[in-house]
Amino acid sequence: MAGQVEELVLDLPSMKRDLRTIRGLCRERYLRHCSKWCGEMLLALQDVKEDASQPIGDIETEPGAESESESESELEAAELAHDYLLCGELDRAAHQSGRCVGRRGRFLHLYARYLAAERRRAEDSPDPLTPAQRLKSPELAELRAELQALHARPDADGFVSYLYGVVLRRLELRTPAVEALVRAVTRQPLLWQAWLELAALVTDREMLALLTLPDTWMRQLFYAQVFLDLQLNAEALAIYRGFQQAGLQRAAYISAQIAIGYQNMREVDQAIEVFQGLLKTDPCRMENMDSYSNLLYVKGMQVELCNLAHNLSQINKYSVETCCVIGNYYSLKNQHEKAILYFQRALRLNSSYLAAWTLMGHEYLELKNTNAAIQCYRQAIDVNRLDYRAWYGLGQMYEILKMPLYCQYYYKQAHQLRPNDSRMLMAMGESYEKLDKLQEAKRCYWKAHSIGDIEGFALLRLAKLFERLGQPMRAAAAYADYIRDSEGSDVWDREEQAQAYRFMANYFLVRGQLDETAHHAAKCTEFPETREEGKAILREVAQRRADEGGTAELTEPGTAPPTAPETSGQLAAHGDTPLGMSPLPPFKLLFSP
Repeated sequence: MAGQVEELVLDLPSMKRDLRTIRGLCRERYLRHCSKWCGEMLLALQDVKEDASQPIGDIETEPGAESESESESELEAAELAHDYLLCGELDRAAHQSGRCVGRRGRFLHLYARYLAAERRRAEDSPDPLTPAQRLKSPELAELRAELQALHARPDADGFVSYLYGVVLRRLELRTPAVEALVRAVTRQPLLWQAWLELAALVTDREMLALLTLPDTWMRQLFYAQVFLDLQLNAEALAIYRGFQQAGLQRAAYISAQIAIGYQNMREVDQAIEVFQGLLKTDPCRMENMDSYSNLLYVKGMQVELCNLAHNLSQINKYSVETCCVIGNYYSLKNQHEKAILYFQRALRLNSSYLAAWTLMGHEYLELKNTNAAIQCYRQAIDVNRLDYRAWYGLGQMYEILKMPLYCQYYYKQAHQLRPNDSRMLMAMGESYEKLDKLQEAKRCYWKAHSIGDIEGFALLRLAKLFERLGQPMRAAAAYADYIRDSEGSDVWDREEQAQAYRFMANYFLVRGQLDETAHHAAKCTEFPETREEGKAILREVAQRRADEGGTAELTEPGTAPPTAPETSGQLAAHGDTPLGMSPLPPFKLLFSP
C-alpha cells in the first residue's frame, strides 16, 4: 500500500545485477543522469557479489542484444549518432540516426530531436523573466505524434514510453503523461529516470495509492521521493534508513535524500552534518549543494558558504548549482542585485531549475519589487506545484499589496503542502483577521501554538485577538503562557513582552489582586516602552495598600477574593480545552467548501 511504509527486504546481489544491466542500457541511449546514478549506487555495492540470474524488466534490450539483429550499417549509424550526442551535436545525431529502425537507433533519433527542441526553446528566451519560454514548441508536438504511434505498439520498450511521457509532461498534458510513465516503469522497472519523472507528477497521497506499479526495490525509492515532495518526511526517512540498514549505508544518493528530509523537518544541524559527511567522501560533488547552501544561509554561516561557493566555482563555474550557491552567498551579504544576477544565470542554463525561481523571488521581495517577485513565484509553481515556498511567497506579495483575500488563498495552498508548519498557520490567521473572520483566525493561532510555534508569536496573537473580542480572562491566560515561554529567552520581541506585562498589570489591578499587579508592574519598569506606566501602577498599588490598612486585597463581605486567570496548563488539568476555548473541529474543516 502506497500510504504505508513496507518492511524493506533487499536482495543485494540481484540489485547489483539490475543496476549493472540498466546502466549499460542507459549508456547506449545517452541517458547520462540515470547511468551516473546507477554507477553511484553500484559503488555502494562494490563488496557484494553479483547475482548471475536473468535481470527483471524488458530483457530484450539488454546491452549488446540488438547488435545481432541489426545490420552492420545501422549499428554503425547508431554508434556514430551516440558519439555526436556526446559531442553536443544534437541535430547531427538526429539526422545520422534518422533511418534506424532498431530499438536503440530509433530511441537515439527521437531523443536527439527532443534535446535539440528543448535547447532551441531555451535559446529563444534569453531573458528568464519573459513568459516566452513557456510557449509550447511545435517540434515537441510533432515528436509527440511519432512517439504516440510507437508507444501504442505492443512490442514498444520502456524507453520509448519514458520519452513519450517526458514529451507529454513538457506539453503540460499531465494525465496522459502519468499513464505513459506508469507504462514505462511497468515495461522497464529499472529505468530510474522514468520513476523520477512520474514522482514529479504525483500531487497527493490519494493519487499515489491509485497507481499500479511493478513490485521492485525501485518502487520503494520512488515512494520515498514522492513522500519527500509531499512533505511526508518521517515516512520518507524511514524508507531511506531501511535502505541503509539493508546494506546501502555508503550510497551517496540516499544520504543526500536523508539530508533533504532533515531540511524539510527544519532539523538544520543534522542536515548540515550529513552534507558535510558527503563532501568529506566526495569533495567534488555538485548535486544537492544548492540545498546545502540554503542550510548554511539559514544558519548565517557566511564563512562556510563562501568556501562552498569558491570550491564549486573551481569545479564548474557555469553549473546551475554553482550559480545558486553564489547567489545565496551574495544574498547573505545583503547584495541582492548580485544575487539576482546569479539566479538568472542559473535559469539561463536551466529554465526549469526550481530553486533559482524561488530564491530569485525572495530577492525581489527584499528589494520590494512585487511584480518581479510575483512572476518568479508563479514560474516556480509552473515548474512544481508542490513548492510550498512559492505559494507562501505569493501570499506575502499580496499581503504587501494589501489584498488579504488573495493572500489568504495562497497561504491556504502553502498550508495544505505544509500542514505542520506554524508559519503557514500564523500567516493564515493574520489574513483571516484582516478579513474580520476572527473565529477562523483564533483557530489558526491556537493550532500554530499546539503544533510547535516556530516564531513564538502564536500565543501573543491569540491574546490580542481575545483582547479585541472583549474576553479579558482568556486574553490574560494567553498572555500568562506567552510570558512564561518568553522569560529567560533572548530571541523574543522585548516590545511585545513589555505590552504583555502591561496588560497583565492592568488586568490584576482592575480585579484588586495587588500582589500580582505589583509583580507585573515591576516587570513593566524593565522596559523603556512601559517604564512610566509601570511606575504609575506601582504607586497606585502602594496607595491602595495604604488605604486598606495593610490588607493585600479588597474583598466584599461573604465573597472570596478574585482569582488569577487560569493558564492553558491549568485549564487542561480541569479537562477543558486550553485557554478556555471550546473544542475545535478537525482543522481540515477550515478548508471545506
